[in-house]
Amino acid sequence: MNAAPDHHIPIEAHRVAATPIVIVGHVDHGKSSLIGRLLHDTGSLQEGKLAQIIESSRKRGLSVEWSFLLDSLQIERDQGVTVDSTRIPFRLGDREFVIVDAPGHRQFLRNMITGAADAEAAVLVVDAQEGAQEQTRRHALLLRLIGIRHVIVLLNKSDLLGFDETKILKAEADVRALLARLEIHAETMIPASARDGDNIAERSARAAWYKGPTLVEALANVPPPAPRTALAFRMPVQDVYRFDDVRYVAGRIERGTIRVGDQIAIGAQKQIATVAEVCRWHAPERPVAGAGESIALRLEPDLVPDRGDLLFPAHDSANAPVRAARVRARLFWLRTEPLRVGESFTLRIATAEYDVTVASIDAVVDLDDLTLNPGDHVQPDGFAEVTLAASHAILFDPFAPGLSGGRGVLVDRFQRIVGGAPLIGAAELPDGAHAIHPTASHVDAQAHARARGHKAAVFWLTGLPGSGKSTVARRAEADLAARGLSATVLDGDTLRAGLCADLGFSPEDRHENIRRASHVAKILAESGQIVIVALVSPLRADRALARQIVGADFHEVFVDTPLETCESRDPKGLYAAARAGRIPQFTGVTAPYEAPETAALHLSGEDVQATTQRLTSFVTRTVLPE
Repeated sequence: MNAAPDHHIPIEAHRVAATPIVIVGHVDHGKSSLIGRLLHDTGSLQEGKLAQIIESSRKRGLSVEWSFLLDSLQIERDQGVTVDSTRIPFRLGDREFVIVDAPGHRQFLRNMITGAADAEAAVLVVDAQEGAQEQTRRHALLLRLIGIRHVIVLLNKSDLLGFDETKILKAEADVRALLARLEIHAETMIPASARDGDNIAERSARAAWYKGPTLVEALANVPPPAPRTALAFRMPVQDVYRFDDVRYVAGRIERGTIRVGDQIAIGAQKQIATVAEVCRWHAPERPVAGAGESIALRLEPDLVPDRGDLLFPAHDSANAPVRAARVRARLFWLRTEPLRVGESFTLRIATAEYDVTVASIDAVVDLDDLTLNPGDHVQPDGFAEVTLAASHAILFDPFAPGLSGGRGVLVDRFQRIVGGAPLIGAAELPDGAHAIHPTASHVDAQAHARARGHKAAVFWLTGLPGSGKSTVARRAEADLAARGLSATVLDGDTLRAGLCADLGFSPEDRHENIRRASHVAKILAESGQIVIVALVSPLRADRALARQIVGADFHEVFVDTPLETCESRDPKGLYAAARAGRIPQFTGVTAPYEAPETAALHLSGEDVQATTQRLTSFVTRTVLPE
């Protein structure tokens, strides 16, 4: 941008935007075929596409297969599954639409959250024969989660029921009941055949009893997106630029309008500034801008917002965004491991990022009956209501259908989106509870690895008492140090001498001992350390908890020393005491030891030197760059 930019274009409200329509459905219910047929019947296919589809179908010995239009990648044709979100424009008369093709297979649902987030309406494709399946329930929950306001249900493959009115109305009643439990109102339900074109663009002669609209008519009846210029002004800061000693605050206006002379507040600190200039790139000058425009503002005084700061009207308390360090969110969980209380993530809202911790799991959705129930974890592809705690106040507008506010996602430390999390309001602190807001390091794993010359990891040594875990761990620690690698050992006796001195050896205390050790190991690993944990940890469930707490850097090592060898060593006299009945619930004697089923490394603890060498070699291969 120049000091005197050739800015300014008219407000976006004067232009009618295309209406986004998301199409979702079970992987086998004909969604891709519907999109191909819809584009053909509305004259929206690119030149030559119809001939390409016909030829592709002929080579496979099929009649016209409309799904080939979308299955343009060879991997999709090989697997018969649509694997990415696609945005396809088409027109109905003078009106523009955009189809958001949201993948239907469970492992591709992650794409649907971002692919469908701006959709104004949805077409839910349901096989009229099979009715609502598990994926149908998941898709309906996602439509509720992302706030789709207009839902059209297409009862596809109705030709396989002979367009029998009684059978189709029964399928319609089942789907309506499902949607009603989610407070979703289906505007219309259309018996159709995407393959044959029945009730897509032309009314079907095979369903003379049906008096409702065709799909094209139903889409045409969807109201266009409401203008957002009348709402209170919101602009997340994208960046701050400086040209010829003039500073410009750049971003995209999410809602409302802004004019020269308006006073705005900046971020959670609410610094006040006046808009001195509204700037655009390569466009006529105008002193006003509105929702949808990407602009830059020159402010007086010359304050410097941070990326992610939200700009909003300075003196409109009735329409101010929510400011809270504890927020309630509706969650769709995408990671392959369950979510548990205490895990930390980055919450992204527009251009802002906040370090947050899952303070509580308030309710989990039962996918069978769609009820909310208490729960201590969220399964993969599960839905829940959770409370997130941040170290600093989060500034947001509560999520509302059709608006952009509050649309958050959770990101792990590998920058992977692991959850969709629309924010629904501030969370009250329970009576008598303390506000605990953990802070995350600003030094990421890659920076630690560059500084230390190796990656961080946790190596969890498990085995019977006397198997040699601590001895091998300490020798490996010395070998690693000699190679210039930074390693720390956490062994049972060391922990019980300090951190866990208040714990005994009951099953409950053993569980707590492992929980504490796991969190210490995680903290050390997050600081770039190699951590070798040497604990009996006899139960698989407790080791699974340790793995869940530590995360992807957890490596289970089984020190598999025979009981006879362990008992013959008995350096502390524990086996003898247990045999004499003086130590109850002693692992290997009066309490069980559950050996790992799939340990990352299986060691024999009989030869300490050889075992140490194998462990050191395994650790080195794991943490050193290839």
